[in-house]
Amino acid sequence: MSPSPFGTGLFSTGRQWRLILSAVLASAILAVPPARAQAAGETAEDPNLKTSNVVITVQRGSHAISGLVTHAPAAKSFRHGIALFPGYPGIMRLREEEGRPRFELGANFLIRSRRHWLDEETLLLAVDAPSDQWASFSQHFRESPRYGEDVKALLQEVGRRYGIPDWTLVGTSEGSISAYHVARMNPALAPRLILTASLFLAGRNGPGLSGVDTEGMAARLLWVHHESDPCAYTPYRSAREFAERTRSPLLTVRGGGPERGAPCMPYSAHGFVGIERETVQAMRHWVKSGVVPPDVAKEQDRSAPR
Repeated sequence: MSPSPFGTGLFSTGRQWRLILSAVLASAILAVPPARAQAAGETAEDPNLKTSNVVITVQRGSHAISGLVTHAPAAKSFRHGIALFPGYPGIMRLREEEGRPRFELGANFLIRSRRHWLDEETLLLAVDAPSDQWASFSQHFRESPRYGEDVKALLQEVGRRYGIPDWTLVGTSEGSISAYHVARMNPALAPRLILTASLFLAGRNGPGLSGVDTEGMAARLLWVHHESDPCAYTPYRSAREFAERTRSPLLTVRGGGPERGAPCMPYSAHGFVGIERETVQAMRHWVKSGVVPPDVAKEQDRSAPR
């Protein structure tokens, strides 16, 4: 038998064995990709944690639906309620542990950039999938009347607590499917709709927006899309086509970066990486004024990802 490269008698003491285990565990932790490491949305470096974050849950028979309420710490009265619908899989698994919110999808564009919406009169609500959909939150379910009623119950409860009569719905990527159908089914509660990096084309999880009846949408609609979106299911050319079809404005975003990860993941142009703040502030301007702002542009950062 060849001698151990770590020296003789390696396993002769418990101390040496514990050292090996510690080294293996350390290597495993360092190997976790950044997107996975941020998936819980609850890290010491997360600047969104400097705001007020509260989980609100509404029981709906045998299932429940939860939302993460975020607002400026000093804010007491709100004029604007913004409901966020994150991208695939749309399952945040919102909960409270030791008195603090815990959730997944923290790297998603809408979740990681939510602080940029905030001022003294704006409240955010990140909407989770209903609890009985945590295994598979299909696009077909999002079209159903039950989903529309679930989200309506959550929006009404948060609105009752914070004095918000109606909402602007904002969806990104596959979350655009959720936001679109909730707005369609609740026109009085959701008179404004913003769809970002929208999922236009059909995939394994459903038809995207390819088959929706755009004539049946009562909400005022703003499309927001990065001109260089690399995701095959969310091409910029489709954003232009849908804007024309719905006779609604398209806010085009350019630049940002540096990009990292796969084309449809949060840290590509699909997730407005490097230009999050400018994109959110343009959307906020539209919500507050009703005026479509100029296209958003920023010199592209091509430096190596940190």
